[in-house]
Amino acid sequence: MVYSIVLTLYIALGIFIIIRLLLNGMRPTKTLAWLLAIFTIPVGGIFLYLMLGRNRRKNKLFKLHYTPKVTAYIKKAIENYTPISKEKYHTHYKLISLIANTSYFSPHPGNDVQLLKNGKATFNAIFDALKNAKEFIYLEYYIFEEGELTNGLFDLFKQKIKNGVRIKIIYDGIGSLHLSKKYIRKLEQIGVEIHKFLPIRFGKFLSSINYRNHRKIIIIDNKIAFTGGINVSDKYLKGDPNLGIWHDMHLQLQGPIVHDLFAVFALDWYLISKKDDLLNTSYFIKNPSVGNATVQIVHSGPDSDFSSIQQSYFSIINEAKKYVYIANPYIIPGESILDALKVAALSGIDVRLLLSNNSDSRVVKWCVRSYFERLLQAGVKIYLLSDGFLHSKTVVADDMVSSVGTANLDIRSFEQNYEVNAIIYDNNFAIDLKNDFLKDCNKSILLNYSTFVKRPWQNKLLEGVAKIFSPIL
Repeated sequence: MVYSIVLTLYIALGIFIIIRLLLNGMRPTKTLAWLLAIFTIPVGGIFLYLMLGRNRRKNKLFKLHYTPKVTAYIKKAIENYTPISKEKYHTHYKLISLIANTSYFSPHPGNDVQLLKNGKATFNAIFDALKNAKEFIYLEYYIFEEGELTNGLFDLFKQKIKNGVRIKIIYDGIGSLHLSKKYIRKLEQIGVEIHKFLPIRFGKFLSSINYRNHRKIIIIDNKIAFTGGINVSDKYLKGDPNLGIWHDMHLQLQGPIVHDLFAVFALDWYLISKKDDLLNTSYFIKNPSVGNATVQIVHSGPDSDFSSIQQSYFSIINEAKKYVYIANPYIIPGESILDALKVAALSGIDVRLLLSNNSDSRVVKWCVRSYFERLLQAGVKIYLLSDGFLHSKTVVADDMVSSVGTANLDIRSFEQNYEVNAIIYDNNFAIDLKNDFLKDCNKSILLNYSTFVKRPWQNKLLEGVAKIFSPIL
């Protein structure tokens, strides 16, 4: 009797999920894969679907509560931007319009953009800027890991709060899982406001475990900002025993573009703290022009209407006329980006990918390599950096447009994580980024298609198995 009831409920739940799959309009292959999992893996198939398969973008699980204050703030943020001029931005008009229509941010001219390579240069610049803070310091990080850096930040925060500087921190509940309660209490005791992004809680485990805040943002007095791939972790300075020094790229931004990163932080702060103190239109002071770079912010997450960052990567690759160089540790591209890379290479564009020969995950390593054969066959050049661990997330094309930020070229960054990238429309910056990329290529291993296809069958098997887990990597 009990068995019959359980079986009936299971079948009913399965039918309900089938209807949801059909209504959500998933790709046929993805729908069939979930149907197969549900009906061939008892209980586990439904569990996996509830954790990984639901369409967060369509269902708006993490949708902001649009109070009048939130609505007014977003309206003011959009109005704060200069209208897009097709004549002025004719070279990148399609990309600029795409981002403006999906992320609601237009480009800002008049910015100073400093490329910061690796941990030492990045944290030297960050600490110098923090020391000069007069009003507020806002930080948002995926990994906030205790060590020398966090000890230094604590000492600096303590002094700044005594001087009347307001400090707010958002840290991710999974990326910063090992951040101790003791350290958090120390921050709170000196007056730091700190909130965990989507903590693991009973009853909400399935709805939050796979959706993380991967952004790295610092805003200081709305005058200077930092973003990029570098987390708060000593491994960027000391390395770790297995991978060595972590190599990464970060940005220091000054000028009008700082307001856009502030808006991203302010909405994240409201989402996770339920406090609307930052949603104040008075924050939109006019920052003077301090440089020659035009910058545009693109951000996305499971609450976005569109996969904005994936679309921006696709557009940069698709619009390249001479070359597109990509440095990224996690290239698990999905069919659209994979096709864009192959089409570009087959069309005569110089397409190069720079990845780490080492990996912080064996499953990710084999999944990434499962795409190599098809890319190499199409003429994409793939370089593997063996010195330490490459963690950069950069794209540069045609000496004209660059992207530096937090997003990997994988399904997690495109669909599941909160991410943010800065798109820089500046020739000098693009050339500097390109030259740095080529230097790293010169000390890396260039893969050869004819050699790679002869790799052991065991490697091919590992690649195939790892690829199954690509949606959750």
